[in-house]
Amino acid sequence: MKPTDVQNPNYFHKVVDCQWACPAHTNVPEYIRLIAQGRYTDAYMLNRESNVFPAILGRTCDRPCEPACRRGRLDGKPVAICRLKRVAADLRGEIEHLLPKIPDKKNGKRIACVGAGPASLTVANDLLPLGYQVTIFEKLEKPGGLMRTNIPAFRLPERVLMEEIVLILNMGVDMRFSSPIDSMQALLQQGYDAIFVGSGAPRGKNLDIPGRYETDRIHIGIDWLESIAFGHIDSIGEPVLIIGVGNTAMDCCRSSRRLGGKDIKVMARRPRGFFKASPWELEDSEEEGVEIVINHAPKSFVIENGKLKGMLFERLEWDADAKRSKTLETVFFPADDVILAIGQENAFPWIERNAGIQFDKWDVPIVNESTMESTRPGVFFGGDAAFGPKNIIWAVEHAHQAAISIHNY
Repeated sequence: MKPTDVQNPNYFHKVVDCQWACPAHTNVPEYIRLIAQGRYTDAYMLNRESNVFPAILGRTCDRPCEPACRRGRLDGKPVAICRLKRVAADLRGEIEHLLPKIPDKKNGKRIACVGAGPASLTVANDLLPLGYQVTIFEKLEKPGGLMRTNIPAFRLPERVLMEEIVLILNMGVDMRFSSPIDSMQALLQQGYDAIFVGSGAPRGKNLDIPGRYETDRIHIGIDWLESIAFGHIDSIGEPVLIIGVGNTAMDCCRSSRRLGGKDIKVMARRPRGFFKASPWELEDSEEEGVEIVINHAPKSFVIENGKLKGMLFERLEWDADAKRSKTLETVFFPADDVILAIGQENAFPWIERNAGIQFDKWDVPIVNESTMESTRPGVFFGGDAAFGPKNIIWAVEHAHQAAISIHNY
């Protein structure tokens, strides 16, 4: 019998299903053991080595590890891996003295990061201890990117968000707030040794059906959530319709409830088994009295004398695979406000098409999935900016890979 080959680290990842399922390969079994021993600070630091934001992820992660958990196959329910991460974060002690030391002598290399979201912050976290000088350009006045603007404060409090971001900023980031980048060519001319684009997928998809532009009570979901985050919106009508059934839609409907919405409906085109929202997000929304209406496709907005009255929907009947449908009838739902949460997409109007960065047919940059490098040497992408909307843990993993590639560049 041949001995098991344990030289390749992938062996250990594959043996531990939950660790392999985590994009950042967090050592789940070990940090759970540390929590069981009451060693919360050690558990936090073990998390931080791989996922960088344990407190944030302990509240917001999409939990790709939990469906892979072996207890799910044995007991029918996985270990609460995500919430245990939050336990470690909430009960940890002081950790500043445990963070990587930043060398006084720099290596002479300057790195520019576009956007102060989880991807760029992770790149800074990885490269600063190696002596790099990292500058982050952020168009807003505060850091966090879509973690700040798109995740409501009742899920991710400002205090928790800033605690983990400040740990990275205090490592010596040259942070440039209110500094949008409007030209890749101009940034390239500033002489940085490498550029990392972590600007997210900041454009919400529109719903271009009759009546869309006849009222100001129809909102793009991620823009509406950002307006709440910065205090520009503090109320909403009573009947509210949310179009879409992903996690952003769940944040929109729960935020609507907190702003005074009474009759809140999430309108889904397909049956429940095809929803994109996480099961726990759906559960939380329904516990707060949100109604989820399935098999209804938006047809038009109903506007009378410039005022939104509601929407017309086609009630659908789907086949078993929800690939083909037939319309049963057209129905009306009243609404004072409609929030569109049907997806997000990349937006790179600031990257000139002669900058050496190739884009695919969806206008997304062509990026090497292993190195995160674009078709222009020295320019890297990560997070939603690389492959479209995913989640925070994927942004962290992309950034780890990009940081390795930048170091080797």
